[in-house]
Amino acid sequence: MASFSFQVNGKAQTIDADPETPLLWVLRDNLNLTGTKFGCGIGQCGACTVHLDGSPTRSCSIAISDVAGKSVTTIEGLSPDRSSALQQAWIAEQVPQCGYCQSGQIMSAAALLEKNPRPSDAAIDRAMSGNICRCGTYLRIRQAIHRAAGQLRAPTTPSGASGQGGLR
Repeated sequence: MASFSFQVNGKAQTIDADPETPLLWVLRDNLNLTGTKFGCGIGQCGACTVHLDGSPTRSCSIAISDVAGKSVTTIEGLSPDRSSALQQAWIAEQVPQCGYCQSGQIMSAAALLEKNPRPSDAAIDRAMSGNICRCGTYLRIRQAIHRAAGQLRAPTTPSGASGQGGLR
């Protein structure tokens, strides 16, 4: 066992764990952040996607020792009350069917929109290609990303604040 310090959803955390423990299990078992899901365990399905220093990362495939000193954002940290433009678009487009993969899908989409606020269908397909949805809701996922992108580009209100805020 060793101690590892890092940020999770803006809060400093120190965890005692085996250095090879996957970040996924630290999040779920030690920090009780269960929105990040276990899917395949080999980084292929995307259900466990979180942001590590702003980049989408498969939390099942990265050891806690590689996270020390870094910043992690989980689905719980994207927006505690589900008010982010992406989460609202997911609801409006009725994206989830079984819902299991959705937190990973949303985290990948959030990373895309941070880098590309006006993604084409091809850009969305590329960014989301590592996330598997067994229910096949890919078209609704794409529609939701376009909807969120449109909300994020919406004109500002007279007070100068945008209608939805940022992705978070």
